[in-house]
Amino acid sequence: MATTAGVQEDSRVAALRAAVKALMPRAKSDLAQLVSFKSVYDARQFPIEECERTAQWVADAFEAEGLTDVGLHRTPDGSNAVVARSQTPAGAPTVMLYCHYDVQPPLDDAAWKTPVWELTERDGRWYGRGAADCKGNIVMHLTALRALRRVHGDDFPVGLVLVSEGSEEQGTGGLEEFVPGNVELLRADTLLIGDCGNFAAGVPTFTQTLRGNVNVVVTVETLSGPMHSGMFGGPAPDALAAMIHLLGTLRDADGNTTVDGLRNDQVWAGHEYPANQFRSDAGVLDGVDLIGGGEVADMLWARPALTVLGMDVPPVVGSSAAIQPRSRARLNLRIPPGIEPGQALKALTAHLKSHAPWHARVTVETEATGSPFVGSTDGPARQAMAAAMEAAYGRPATTAGQGGSIPLCNVFADTYPDAEIMLIGVEEPRCLIHAPNESVDPTEIENMALAEALFLASFATNPPRPQ
Repeated sequence: MATTAGVQEDSRVAALRAAVKALMPRAKSDLAQLVSFKSVYDARQFPIEECERTAQWVADAFEAEGLTDVGLHRTPDGSNAVVARSQTPAGAPTVMLYCHYDVQPPLDDAAWKTPVWELTERDGRWYGRGAADCKGNIVMHLTALRALRRVHGDDFPVGLVLVSEGSEEQGTGGLEEFVPGNVELLRADTLLIGDCGNFAAGVPTFTQTLRGNVNVVVTVETLSGPMHSGMFGGPAPDALAAMIHLLGTLRDADGNTTVDGLRNDQVWAGHEYPANQFRSDAGVLDGVDLIGGGEVADMLWARPALTVLGMDVPPVVGSSAAIQPRSRARLNLRIPPGIEPGQALKALTAHLKSHAPWHARVTVETEATGSPFVGSTDGPARQAMAAAMEAAYGRPATTAGQGGSIPLCNVFADTYPDAEIMLIGVEEPRCLIHAPNESVDPTEIENMALAEALFLASFATNPPRPQ
């Protein structure tokens, strides 16, 4: 029998492992086809037909693997959500497999070392836009279902609901608005959100928490118009200097985020993030310090974090000797579980208005807010998935947080309050999701597909508690 970490595998694990391994060439060809679709849901950048072709490919692929009632459902933002189901055996639970088929735009084409829309293997990784986020997770789901059918026959041991979203990266909320009006269509006992990944390749990880966010645009005004710096510089209040001073109040000398009324001393209880690994993952320049007074995991997943996303200032080239009368900045405040977005917005707004220097006029416009999220921490599904991950990887699963927000998770939690929700997937730091040169480690597709197949097989014998 095969072994994992020196422990003999039972025949079920060995059979599914062999099935997944045999399916990896097909996984690669499927991912190559998916990556070739320019499925950016933004008609200003790419034809919407690219998304429609991708949606149809996803629908056809899962229908070919035994799912029925396959349909493309138009959501309120105009995108199509692919929904498919399988029959639920008597007494068995129903599991949702979530993913999204739209992708981020390529950004700077010149920064890519391989063709953006052509899956390319380099140094053992597969490169291309969407290779990890989230088309790699579509292939993970497909490979898990194919392995199950090879080993257990055509009838799945649990009921399945496949949901593949078409506008997740645009944040336009199509599926979020679709869910409340289609509760029974999407109902499941357990939801596997395949849009996350492991702490590192080879380290099975539950994404336990997601940060929420508050985005605002702050405007500082001091003068009726620009004034000559030679004639008026000194006593005339400089709006740009006022903005710099104001933004400086949002961090202390150690780099901790300091918004009046928000705690910044929380501690992360899960997996630690070694500082040297973070420096490498984040591309921190040699000699530049990490910031904040806590461990890396505390700063990333347990505490508020303020980022200046952009500022309206005169560019260096073309600037004149003038005192600026007005300045704007776009701010993003990430918030951990335990802080509500309304509370954070109120605190940030009050802080900005109360800390303006020289009684400068400050206005704060709310751009967007999103709530933090905490996935299931216990229950039969979580226990079964933890065991499946350990069997697949040969080591116990751990937990991490994620800085990004997935508002759909909160919609699912509100709509199905008794369901267990777990965030998993093939994305890990080296994938560079949302950036040029996105890639996926194929061993993550293989191991996570095995974990999912093992989970679906074992969870059939360990259904949810009666509700």
